[in-house]
Amino acid sequence: MSPHVLKGEYLALVSLYPSAASGRATHRLTVLLRSCHPEPAVAVTVFATALAVSVGQGPGRSAAVAAAVLAGQLSVGWCNDAIDAQRDTAAGRRDKPLAGGALPPRVVAAAAGTALLVCVPLSLLSGGLAAAVHLAGVAAGGWAYNLGLKGTVLSPLPYALGFASLPAFVTLGLASRPWPAWWAVTAGALLGVGAHFVNVLPDIEKDLAGGVRGLPQRLGATACRWLAPLMMLAALGVLVAGPSGAVGAPGWVVAATAGAVAVAGTAVRSDAESRWPFRAAMAVAGLAVTQLLLSGADMVGLGSL
Repeated sequence: MSPHVLKGEYLALVSLYPSAASGRATHRLTVLLRSCHPEPAVAVTVFATALAVSVGQGPGRSAAVAAAVLAGQLSVGWCNDAIDAQRDTAAGRRDKPLAGGALPPRVVAAAAGTALLVCVPLSLLSGGLAAAVHLAGVAAGGWAYNLGLKGTVLSPLPYALGFASLPAFVTLGLASRPWPAWWAVTAGALLGVGAHFVNVLPDIEKDLAGGVRGLPQRLGATACRWLAPLMMLAALGVLVAGPSGAVGAPGWVVAATAGAVAVAGTAVRSDAESRWPFRAAMAVAGLAVTQLLLSGADMVGLGSL
């Protein structure tokens, strides 16, 4: 083979290295993003931001709420996948990004720690007390769940604490720093417990096979099919009945619609693999969130600090 041909092949191989390296970096970034549980992270961030707008936060403060909540949710999601990586790999959970070995768990753990550190100054943009409430919700809600409570009968508690902290984080970020109304916090806690059952419902059998025995896994899929939408419906009931004054027509329409969806989600027969109960619970949750946003102005009626 002539030197010119060898030189040409060498140059062709060299030219492939940057492309290959770029491809690996892109793949790793994709795996990292998938490991943060992007759907719930985005959903909770959008909910908190919309809540901030509904209580009268300006664009700047609402953006600060969004950034802080997103950082907290990223830290929780990455922490969850980093801790569960070994168990997911042993169980053959190919639906989990780290189970295939595409990214070392230590990289995701580092990302979780970094996001948690970034969450601190971002939360402080809303004030010291608001930051303390939000960081307590992230720590007691997300991280405590990942680090041990996930496999105990107390597994719903972190979800309740995490979701209940969001209304307080939002209202305490206002200039007068008012505490949220009791019904907003209660509804947040109920939504959190419902979200726990919704999140676990499709994967109960896989979790049990992997040794995870939180409260939903102990109760079983049938019980969770009923409890998931009913917890969301209970949250909506609190939101409709809690604020002072008579319930308006929109509140009754939302409540009636949610009740119909909740009953349909649990009463309609479907096989064990059906996603219908999950979708019904999510629909009821969406209606409850809508009702909470519509009641945003009434959330700040309590004393300020």
